[in-house]
Amino acid sequence: MLLDTHCHLTHDRYADDLSEVIGRAKAAGLGGIVVVASDLEDAERVRALLEEPAPTGANQLPLWGTAGVHPHQANSAPIGLRERLEEAIDSHPRVVAVGECGLDFHYDFSPRSEQRKVFEAHLDVASGRSLPVVVHCREAEEEMARFVDEAGRAGVRGVLHCFPGDLDLLEVALDAGWLVSFTGLVTFPTFDGLDAVRRVPADRYMLETDGPYLAPVPHRGRRNEPARVADIRDRVAELRGESPRHVELTTGETARNFFAIDGVERA
Repeated sequence: MLLDTHCHLTHDRYADDLSEVIGRAKAAGLGGIVVVASDLEDAERVRALLEEPAPTGANQLPLWGTAGVHPHQANSAPIGLRERLEEAIDSHPRVVAVGECGLDFHYDFSPRSEQRKVFEAHLDVASGRSLPVVVHCREAEEEMARFVDEAGRAGVRGVLHCFPGDLDLLEVALDAGWLVSFTGLVTFPTFDGLDAVRRVPADRYMLETDGPYLAPVPHRGRRNEPARVADIRDRVAELRGESPRHVELTTGETARNFFAIDGVERA
């Protein structure tokens, strides 16, 4: 079953038509969506979304969530972050991962020292709770490789989301037992990670939209949404010389195992 493993459904851009967005995802063949938090306040919104009664009829679709602080918000992370993360994880049984967290040395909206400290806290919580971690990395590949290697040795499982294709980091991630995840970037004419898409083993990658961002071709310039993970599936299948159905089945099974999620059909 096709899954969107990373979407920010609590973003304001979905506020007016969330039910319709979920309905279109179901119509496109999705079996569920992982709703990713950007900070602790957003984690509260994720939890509230998970607690809402499931839409009926055509719009019914399983949702899971995460709890974490994006590196952009690392400088505003509260004292006692580890405890706050654990509380957010415990707030709902469908909170299945820690994140989004990591390093972003492109924008540097938070000092790098704070990014590192906050990222380490997330990895500690993921280790202590035996949960996977959803990781953001932009222009910090060399330092991220060290984090991933150490985390893997400590038994922490993770995914490098929105993976741009750095082959050295891919090798480190695979050696550490981690996954990567591909977004609409794979459809961009400027995407330079084609080798990574082709080389990654079939059971070591997932698909995501990162909605509302990064709408794939031919939807560039519009709000992204979970239904468009089908376009990403089709492009990945083309690059790998596989059928869309094969990509859908293998990535769906990988996501179910990674997040330990249930309630999704396997055929």
